[in-house]
Amino acid sequence: MKYKHILFLVFLIILIDQLIKIYVKLNFHYGDSINVMGLKWFQLYFIENSGMAFGMKIMDSTMGKVILTLFRLFAVGFGFYWVKNLVKRGVSNGVKICAAMILAGAAGNLIDSMFYGLIFDKGLAYDPAIKDYVSYLGQAQFGKGYSGLLHGSVVDMFYFPVIDTQWPQWIPGLGGKRFTFFDPIFNFADASISLGVIILLLFQQKSQKGELNKKTETPTLSDPA
Repeated sequence: MKYKHILFLVFLIILIDQLIKIYVKLNFHYGDSINVMGLKWFQLYFIENSGMAFGMKIMDSTMGKVILTLFRLFAVGFGFYWVKNLVKRGVSNGVKICAAMILAGAAGNLIDSMFYGLIFDKGLAYDPAIKDYVSYLGQAQFGKGYSGLLHGSVVDMFYFPVIDTQWPQWIPGLGGKRFTFFDPIFNFADASISLGVIILLLFQQKSQKGELNKKTETPTLSDPA
């Protein structure tokens, strides 16, 4: 697989990610959810987050947001170098595809962070008065931005509450509380990164086992009797 093929795959994943995000952003009210194909455990649940994948954050401040966006920018730049280096080394196509998935996912979320605050009129924005991010009412539209460059919030929508129940009352500290698995809400870019990393680790583990088997199967020379 050549470098141009990897770039095409990266572009395709980014395109799918952005089309989903823009559709949800323009057609859902913040906090809206719908069951996909009537399934309660597969929902489109529109939220935004100012942090990393699955809603994790560095800090609740504009500075933290800028730091995170710049980190994403550096990671994407390094990702292109990494992918090109993998192609030069002639690694397997499976490894190249995993690298492309990771790179595309990082680039997809970078686009949100860099530009969504400029192109949409509503979004999760930092309020210095309360020192926290606040949501909004109604549907967003293309228009005057709700924040500046590097300050956009990432759009999330995939929610899989496969298990949604309560802890038994007899469990200390947890009894009666709600338990949901899988609770984080994520997007296509997050899924691309996570799946790419998992498969890449499996490739690495398989490669290490193969090398170990080769070493154990190699006959050793013994001194003649």
